[in-house]
Amino acid sequence: MNRRGREPGRPEDVLPDVRDGLSRLERCILLTLHELQRERDDGNVPTAQLYGRVVERIDVSLEEFQAALQRLIGTGLPERR
Repeated sequence: MNRRGREPGRPEDVLPDVRDGLSRLERCILLTLHELQRERDDGNVPTAQLYGRVVERIDVSLEEFQAALQRLIGTGLPERR
């Protein structure tokens, strides 16, 4: 479910791409992170700022964002129930 309480509308939003295994959301996070790092000279980007910019591009709940971010950084933290 997304932040508006409905299922994602398109399968490509959640299915990984066969070329690199990234979903559309993961790719959007990485692109946005890269842009923000270039804007900020120190390279550190607050997670809240990253989430705000990602939400401008793609409809995603905070929980979906956190889960995708965990997959990208490879923390292996268990998902919340």
